[in-house]
Amino acid sequence: MDDIQRIKQRFGIIGNTPSINRAIDIAIQVAPTDLSVLITGESGVGKEVFPQIIHLNSARKHGAYIAVNCGAIPEGTIDSELFGHEKGSFTGASESRKGYFEVANGGTIFLDEVADLPMPTQVRLLRVLESGEYMRVGSSKTAKTDVRVIAATNVNIPEAVARGKFREDLYYRLNAVPVYIQPLRERKEDIYLLFRRFAADFAEKYRMPSIQLTEDAQEELLACRWPGNIRQLKNVTEQISIIEQQRTINAATLQQYLPAQAYSMLPALYDNKADEKSFSSDREILYKILFDMRNDVNELKRLVSGIMHGDADTGYVDMPRRRAMPVSNTEIEDTDMLEEHHEPLSLSEKEAELISKALEKYDGRRRNAARELGISERTLYRKIKEYGLE
Repeated sequence: MDDIQRIKQRFGIIGNTPSINRAIDIAIQVAPTDLSVLITGESGVGKEVFPQIIHLNSARKHGAYIAVNCGAIPEGTIDSELFGHEKGSFTGASESRKGYFEVANGGTIFLDEVADLPMPTQVRLLRVLESGEYMRVGSSKTAKTDVRVIAATNVNIPEAVARGKFREDLYYRLNAVPVYIQPLRERKEDIYLLFRRFAADFAEKYRMPSIQLTEDAQEELLACRWPGNIRQLKNVTEQISIIEQQRTINAATLQQYLPAQAYSMLPALYDNKADEKSFSSDREILYKILFDMRNDVNELKRLVSGIMHGDADTGYVDMPRRRAMPVSNTEIEDTDMLEEHHEPLSLSEKEAELISKALEKYDGRRRNAARELGISERTLYRKIKEYGLE
């Protein structure tokens, strides 16, 4: 644990969740070896810090460390960048050039967004990992390199392998030691810690008092899904620090800086337990489908009701953003069945059920229930009143 705290202080890592501690511990343990490491996680979670941890705690720490963003290099030049080229090997190659694998000999290469590598380059990379051999573009001479490879991606590589977009043998070579970085929404207890750190940093940078959050603003902060993860949280904190005159920020002010899609569509769709992540995602998709279906049904009811009350003489329904549709008398007569139909899966009932279960779990303590549901306490009050759960 002392080593983990030392690493956190040295690299500015904020957080105390078991998942982040576990990731740091794996990085420390694997550093003295030469095993390849594959770091996975969503964009913005801070994957780029872990290759540095591994390199600076390895025997290669005095060697070169080169970070390469594979997604930022055009496909036509990626082989030249990584493995070098000979003079005249292609148009514009006026002289020979060393590649990153030659420059980093004895050190570490970090391949960020490795899933963006084209298939021919993946073949070359696999050869380096297996034998340390490579050839410059335009050369038939084999060269050797001693480089430790660390890769990172926000892509689900097993799915990419299944689609034929990534080589399976390369995946297993890179994935000798996997390190997974959880998204911020699964590290809720770290969100406020990160916010305070960023607020203090920006206060020092711009020479102004640090911003503070009221209690309801803190709840809004935790309720947000943060799709951009730590990067988004940092950007929002900087914007508020610069723009807002008041140094105490309430929930209403904070919401102005949070995009609507940053909130979950329904409460309790995102479970903090990693082993239930897939289930939560599937449930979100199901609810989204049901939600859209309910809107379509309600719109159809409204339109048919308008026809029955005097708008049917034209024989057409003016549907918003859709082509006018002819309506027969038989369809109008069948609207009684539509009016009497009850939806088998009511989203409002599901939502009320989730809220009731959360309140029961915490013996009516609304603050704890709101945190469990992933919504603010104020929103929970409104929902309780709306569904008559008082």
